[in-house]
Amino acid sequence: MRRWKHFEYDEREGVATLTFSRPERLNALTFEVYADIRDLTDSLRSRQDVRVLVIRGQGRGFCSGGDVDEIIAELVKRGTRDVYEFARMTGACVRNLREIPQPVIASVNGIAAGAGAVLATAADIRVLADSASFRFLFTSVGLSGGDMGVCWLLPRIVGLGRATEALMLGSKIASQEALAWGLASRVVADDQLDAAVDEYVTRLKELAPWGLAMTKEMVNRSASSDYSSAIEMEAFTQTLLMTAEDFREFHAGFTGKRKPDYRGR
Repeated sequence: MRRWKHFEYDEREGVATLTFSRPERLNALTFEVYADIRDLTDSLRSRQDVRVLVIRGQGRGFCSGGDVDEIIAELVKRGTRDVYEFARMTGACVRNLREIPQPVIASVNGIAAGAGAVLATAADIRVLADSASFRFLFTSVGLSGGDMGVCWLLPRIVGLGRATEALMLGSKIASQEALAWGLASRVVADDQLDAAVDEYVTRLKELAPWGLAMTKEMVNRSASSDYSSAIEMEAFTQTLLMTAEDFREFHAGFTGKRKPDYRGR
C-alpha cells in the first residue's frame, strides 16, 4: 500500500479512509493534495480488495476548498495553459470518485466549502454532522459557479432551481436544509457521525461489490441516455450479473439459510 504524503490514509478490512489532515487550515486543499486525491482514486479502480472509500476531515471542518495562499495566490501568476492543466487535474478527482467501482461515503463535519463541497457532492452517500454545512463559493472569488463538474452533479441531486441558486449565490446550506434538498443522505448529532458512517460501511460491505459498481455505472450513464437506451443498457448489465458467481452465491445462501459470501465475481 502506497504511503500518501498530503493526507492521512488507512486501509483495513476492505475499507479505505482518506482523511484531510490540515486542520489548522480547515483542511484547505493544495496542489499536492489534489494530485494525491487524483492518483489515489485512480489506483482504486482495479482494487477489488477495497470495498468502500470513506472521505473525512480532521478538526472543525471537512474541507474549506482551495488554499488561498498556496493555490489562489499562485494561480493568478500562471498562464492560461498552466491554469487549464490545474483545472483538469481537479476535475479528474471528481471524475474518479464517480467512476471508481467502490461506493464513496463523505463524512462531513463542519464546513464543506468550494472544492470541498464539490468533493463531498461527488460521493455516493453524504453523512452530515448536525453542525455541518455546504457552501459553493466560486462566484464569491470571481469565478464561474461551475467547477469540477458540479453543474452536472448538483442539479441531479437537488434539482435545477436549487442548484442554480446555490451555485450563483454561494450561500450557506445548513445540514437540515441539505437534508431537505437531498444533498445530505443523513444528518446525525456531531458525536454520532463516525457511528453513522460505520453503519453505512457495514451495510455496503454486506452487498455484492460488482452489483454496487454496476449501480454506479448505470446511474452515471443513464444521465446522458434516452429512456429506451437506458432500459437496454440495464438489461445488458443485469444479464451480465445474473450469470456471475455472486448471483448464484445469493441463491445458495438463501436456500442454505446463511449469509451469502460475495466476492465480486
